[in-house]
Amino acid sequence: MNIFFLIILIFFSGAILSFIINRIAPKFSGITTFVTIAVVSFLFFTQVEINSITQFSLGGIQMQFGVNNYTYIFAILVLGLSLLASLFSIKYMQDNDRLGYFYSNFILSIAGMVGIIFSRDFISFFIFWEIMTWSSYLIVIYDGARSSRSGLKYMIFSAIGAYAMLTAIVSIKGSYGTFIISEAIENGAFNFTDHIYIPIMLLVGFAVKAALMPLHVWAPNAYSKSPMSFTAIFSGAMSKMGILGMGLVLASVYSHSTDENAFNVLILRQILGWLGGITAVMATIYALIQTDAKKLLAYSSVAQLGYIIVGLSTGTKLGVMAALFLAIIHAVFKGALFMVAGAVERQVGTTDMTKISGLIRKMPFTFFTALVSIIALAGIPPLGGFVGKWMLYEALITESNNYFLVIVIFFSSTAAFMYSYRFLFGLFLGQEEKEIEHVKEAPVTMIIPMVILALILIVTGVYPGILFEPIAQGMQYLGYSDVNWDMSVLVNVWGEESNMAYINLTIGVVFVVIFIFLTLKNLKGTRYVGTKDISTSGEIPTENENLTFQLDFFKPFQRAAAPLYKRSMDKIWNDLGNALEAIFDFTRRIYTGNGQTYALFVIIFLVILLIFKNTLFTN
Repeated sequence: MNIFFLIILIFFSGAILSFIINRIAPKFSGITTFVTIAVVSFLFFTQVEINSITQFSLGGIQMQFGVNNYTYIFAILVLGLSLLASLFSIKYMQDNDRLGYFYSNFILSIAGMVGIIFSRDFISFFIFWEIMTWSSYLIVIYDGARSSRSGLKYMIFSAIGAYAMLTAIVSIKGSYGTFIISEAIENGAFNFTDHIYIPIMLLVGFAVKAALMPLHVWAPNAYSKSPMSFTAIFSGAMSKMGILGMGLVLASVYSHSTDENAFNVLILRQILGWLGGITAVMATIYALIQTDAKKLLAYSSVAQLGYIIVGLSTGTKLGVMAALFLAIIHAVFKGALFMVAGAVERQVGTTDMTKISGLIRKMPFTFFTALVSIIALAGIPPLGGFVGKWMLYEALITESNNYFLVIVIFFSSTAAFMYSYRFLFGLFLGQEEKEIEHVKEAPVTMIIPMVILALILIVTGVYPGILFEPIAQGMQYLGYSDVNWDMSVLVNVWGEESNMAYINLTIGVVFVVIFIFLTLKNLKGTRYVGTKDISTSGEIPTENENLTFQLDFFKPFQRAAAPLYKRSMDKIWNDLGNALEAIFDFTRRIYTGNGQTYALFVIIFLVILLIFKNTLFTN
């Protein structure tokens, strides 16, 4: 049997098996899921050859499966993160109900992503896209009524994206006579001249999954309401399916840029770049005021995706490399952080940062993962977030001359320090209250995936060339020639120009000095203080007010940014929905069910035809 078909078959068999096993022995349903993904991962990385293609016919339609250097990057991301998330999920979901329902959809969502990566034609691509969407939707509503509204919003926007994508696919077949992606690109389907709406409709479909503003409003609630073992994949990997599609379309648009369509391409670059920048800023601002760790991470995910889209929008070698590098790093650190939130939720019972704090001694391995991941998220050297953002700044300044967008991105990145510190302090570094005396470290099967992701962040930060090599090969598939990682002035030991050893040594010395200082300071003894002794951030407390530090962590900033919080895309979309509902309600009244009314409509229509017959029916 062909390896591509075998992998898909194993996925679907595993989904059915995990559902059935849950009826017999629920505790083995998660293990079945982990084994399924492990077997698929082993087969993929040992048997699948890059650039191999399998052609087949379905209902007379020619279809193709295969993997190229570009999609291989996303395959590593999806399978690697899914394998660790499934191991984490065994203990995290242990005491929950309907595990068969959860794990079968868990596997199907991964099968959908892998199928998208395999697809070399638009039909199979769309089929697997829908499998991914529907299975993830069923997990979003896993908690029932508590998450039904979030699921509905996710499905509405997914439907918008799906119909936009389907419209583009049908148009490609009608205009270029093929469903094969490579043939459509070669024939100029994305040349942004003949049928400008085709790439735009595809970009809309992909932008929904990538949570690009204003199509992002489903993401914060969907990410925060889903079980954290799945959200690690939902945010870390599934959002990258949108990035995969956007990268493919934009690379083709830019490669077909001519004097004839240069202005259109320039407008597209600017619109996408600024939408990405605004997404990064606004999501960061909303992340700052969240008191629930899961909601904070959800908004943070949207912001980080904004950086990636800015990089793709440049179309330059360095910009695209920065975008793909950040896509991988984001998947790792955001997957780790959602696992951290899941571990805290399981062990403590909540992720509300106004109710818990001081977990560093109770959950040291979880804190280690959180610390490393937050450093990567905030873009602090020597981890990969710093490398990716540095390259993005370089691309915007030296290759795109987009200085104003640099300011926007830099502001968002700087503000990310604040919510990063809030997350770290709120859960781990605050006052250790008596309410958490019973808390213990997460089970070992939850610790192992988190620590592995943290170690990956350290290794890829110190030696980013490990990622540069496959990214460069993927970019060459997209049409970028002579791609190498010494385009940036920041080159590590894998390059030839400079060395990050001095930067890493400096950072290490600073951490060691701080560690020694705090250790010696604590030797003198500690004094237990209640929340009444904690800073109020310049606010005047009222009587009996909760003075937990996390409650009004950035009250002054929130007051300064108050005008921005008043303008919500949720409200705009809700108003649009209400307007459409009013129009549909008015239209519904026309259909009264009365035969005389319908006869009157026919007479009116005939009268209109007679009046305008000379205009309508002349050659």
